[in-house]
Amino acid sequence: MQPGGNLSPGFFIFIRKNHMSMTSANEIRNRLIDQLMAIKDADYLQALSNMIDRSHIEADAVPLSEEQKIMLTMSEEDVKAGRTIDQNVLNEQELRWLKGK
Repeated sequence: MQPGGNLSPGFFIFIRKNHMSMTSANEIRNRLIDQLMAIKDADYLQALSNMIDRSHIEADAVPLSEEQKIMLTMSEEDVKAGRTIDQNVLNEQELRWLKGK
């Protein structure tokens, strides 16, 4: 796909196709679970639990402007219509564009 090929002028959707981060997160989670299962010290486990409890950040709803809502709707329409580009392809196109400047 050429830059801006099937996309609305001035509007791009970036899709990252990287399943490595999900796999890595699962691997880390499983390793942590294995390590936690081996810990016998209740005080240590409680300290870890407290640390995890304090680290959770509840996201507040962010109000969107009408323009942002319109852009999100346009984005959804672009995705449904297949007007997307793979992140690696985008990176390559961006490098070619930068070299041409």
